[in-house]
Amino acid sequence: MDVGQEPWPSRASPPPAGIDSGRWPPRARHLLETSYTMMAQGLHEPLRRCLGSFAQQLFALADRAHDNAEQQDYFASRQRVLRDRSAFEERFLAQLGKAFSDIDANADATGPDGATGWASLELLDPVEQELGMAVERLGARGETQHGNALYELGYRFAVLVGSPPLDGEALPLGPHALAKACHQASSELALPLKHQLLLFSNFDQQVIQTLTPLYGSINAQLLADGILQKLRTNPIPRPVKPPSRPGAAEADAAAAATEPPHPAGSTTAAQGGSIEVLESLRNLLAQRRGGPGAAGGSPVERVASPDELQTALAALQQHLAQVTDRAGRELRSAQRLREELLAQLNADKPSGAPRTQLSGEQGDTVELVAMLFEQIGQQLKQGGNAHALLGNLQLPVLRMAVTDHEFFEKREHPARKLLDKVTEVANDWLDGSDDESDRALAAKLEQLVVRANQEPPSAGLYTTLLADIEHHLSLLSRKAQAAERRHTEAARGRERLDQARHRAAELMAERFAQSPPRGLLRALMDRAWSDVLALSLLRHGEDSDAFRIQLAITDQLLGRLPIDDRQHLQHEVEAGLQQIGMPAEEAAQATRRLLGNDGDAGGARQADPAQAPAGTGKTAILTVDKVMPAPVVPPAATPAAVTPSGDDLPSATVLAQRLKQHQRPGAQRERETQPATRTSQTVAPAPVLGPQEASIHNRLRKLPYGSWFEFLDPVSGQRTQRKLAWFSPVSGNVLFVNRRGARSEQMNLQELAHAIAKGRVRELPPQRESLLDRAWLSLTRSLRQDAGVPRAAAQESDRR
Repeated sequence: MDVGQEPWPSRASPPPAGIDSGRWPPRARHLLETSYTMMAQGLHEPLRRCLGSFAQQLFALADRAHDNAEQQDYFASRQRVLRDRSAFEERFLAQLGKAFSDIDANADATGPDGATGWASLELLDPVEQELGMAVERLGARGETQHGNALYELGYRFAVLVGSPPLDGEALPLGPHALAKACHQASSELALPLKHQLLLFSNFDQQVIQTLTPLYGSINAQLLADGILQKLRTNPIPRPVKPPSRPGAAEADAAAAATEPPHPAGSTTAAQGGSIEVLESLRNLLAQRRGGPGAAGGSPVERVASPDELQTALAALQQHLAQVTDRAGRELRSAQRLREELLAQLNADKPSGAPRTQLSGEQGDTVELVAMLFEQIGQQLKQGGNAHALLGNLQLPVLRMAVTDHEFFEKREHPARKLLDKVTEVANDWLDGSDDESDRALAAKLEQLVVRANQEPPSAGLYTTLLADIEHHLSLLSRKAQAAERRHTEAARGRERLDQARHRAAELMAERFAQSPPRGLLRALMDRAWSDVLALSLLRHGEDSDAFRIQLAITDQLLGRLPIDDRQHLQHEVEAGLQQIGMPAEEAAQATRRLLGNDGDAGGARQADPAQAPAGTGKTAILTVDKVMPAPVVPPAATPAAVTPSGDDLPSATVLAQRLKQHQRPGAQRERETQPATRTSQTVAPAPVLGPQEASIHNRLRKLPYGSWFEFLDPVSGQRTQRKLAWFSPVSGNVLFVNRRGARSEQMNLQELAHAIAKGRVRELPPQRESLLDRAWLSLTRSLRQDAGVPRAAAQESDRR
């Protein structure tokens, strides 16, 4: 049996028996099996996160889609991903196993000159070309990011199989092989090109970019098994060019500290050592001071050890917990924080003992973290509990920063990611209200901050805290999405109901133009039967038999058609009134008062045959205007069920008053969800649009759902952000929700365009950087300005 005949079916299954061939010794086979098993187990959780994130993005895109077909495509792709996620992982690991089995196939396929020949010619499929290029980009980015680890693995695997060093597609666990496995595993999902590229993007973020620990574990395992123990990687240092203009080096380094996550295809990530962001920021601090930097202790003073600094910071945390908020904000400033730390370091020393000072690096770290939190405070919205909450997180983050300088160097540092997430949650979700949801979220964040203050700083602690707050935030997001969907569906339902009512009102107006009813019949038509028509129109459509029957009943009630069966007509009217929520007893009373024939009932009476429409003969019609003499009808012709005595029926005036007070369908929900807004019956006239408003109005109609707007209260000056959840292309009604999915402002597109033109509302552009990234950028810009970096250098670094 030759090598590579069958793929390894799953992460729990052993590799194929073909690897036992004489090509590789048993030890090499065992190490390959071990590497594959470690790879399969290590990729299980990243693959799960990748598919979960992909499904969430598909749902969000479907929620914002304008076109129904596009929305259905997103939902269909999401359904296939959720249904086949286990099969996807099995196919992916099978492709990975095949790559291990074919580890030396590329060497055998090459010719004497090292090049492969053309196997065949075929037409190029544009979709396959796009997907192939995306797979190549995935592999290239992964090799750029994990270059050192892949270099070692390529040499060690080459030793195992007796081949030249492996790289690129020849390395079975490299990014190229993983990207190819993802492409082949996802092919059976039959995703559209746009969705497939979105899946590759998630695979890059959730799998490729997280391979560093896994590659390190496999290298360590091979190293422990004696494979190239003396292998060392020597990355070529980047040449340091002298700055061509004053401040250029500092500007470039500061730009590296604040640039957003490297986009697809970027090669600016560090391939060897750190980019030394902390040293760059320290240089800017030194230039701002006008000296070489923060001086350490003098010859007669000693520098605080890391343990002493941690002890002083812990004592300062306890002290800050006992002071007022205002005093705490003052103590957290850079200068006061440094003074308090020095006081804590020298608290118990005798007067003649050498004083303990902060080293230059320690002092600069304290100052930079304090400046960072000041910039975060300036970026936060005013009001709420966000400022106090983040202030309590400053010292725990400082303790982590002085312990691990990767806080400045790596965007994926756990403490940095936690600070970013807490900042986002506090700024976006805490609006300063005192409702139950705000209190629960604030309590959760307080628990997180308390734990960060009480436990020693470590990457594991911040990873745990980050996972905790992300889980809580995911629950809030799901609740918000569910609430937003309910409000959107309700708004669409009210829109359809308003359109049906409008059409029913038009049909009523056509009939009222000939002989307008009065009294009880007019009240019934205006306040109840028009809703019966609207409901039938909404459920069945205007061309349906059910709606035509309701129109015929309307004409019978108005005297436009003859009444063939009075008892059947009474039953149909009562059923229709009950469908719109009228109690059965009130519906029966109103119907009997209209259709009764007893002289004392005061209800509808049979009219003179001369007043009947042509072709009706002597069949009775209904009227409530006046009592007309009725022709003699034999007793057996009038059903007993519709000839009440009238003694137990309310008067027509009382019944008409009840009908006017009757709650119309949808009115209760509108009062509960929108107590201060107008209903469909009291619509304010839309403002007249000028040229500017008309241009804004046309642009608003093209906005996708999910766009954010900021509303300014002219009285208090408070600014609130609202999400455009839905708008009607027919009526122009707009639905806004807050971050929690609760319904807020409701207006139409013309009013919104007018408010934007007047400056009361503004559209918020999409934020590519997080609030923490913007704070870093503001910090470095401030340092550059204070350090006197030339404007051209600053602009160039900002563009980078």
